[in-house]
Amino acid sequence: MDKRILEEYIDACEVIKETEAEIHKLEERKSITANETVSGSNPEFPYNPQHFKVQGTTYSYEDDRKIRAKKEILKKKKEKAEELKLQVEVWMISIPFRMQRIIKYKIFEEMTWQQVADRMGRKTTEESVRKEFKRFFEKN
Repeated sequence: MDKRILEEYIDACEVIKETEAEIHKLEERKSITANETVSGSNPEFPYNPQHFKVQGTTYSYEDDRKIRAKKEILKKKKEKAEELKLQVEVWMISIPFRMQRIIKYKIFEEMTWQQVADRMGRKTTEESVRKEFKRFFEKN
């Protein structure tokens, strides 16, 4: 596994969130209603004018077809992102704990090398943690 996949992991997590939000928006479109007042009259004499409130959805069969197709695409996109996320998580538990922490701080939390060194503690320097990270990916 290389560093690019770790960076894609972050994007995959964001894609999952964004896709869920898009699906939710599509679902909300189904519930949009239109209200209108129309005028009419009594069909029999004395033909009194009356006002009627008409309410309904703006959602059509064609809209439903398009939304279903888009939801399927979004679901496939989400599944692919979840698959990548799972691969990274499985790989992460197979590496040493120290490297898990370094990767978490540097890649996932986007800390500077100095911040990573401070979090690692035990007299770790910015340069030593950066080299450890680099060597790990050169070796694997």
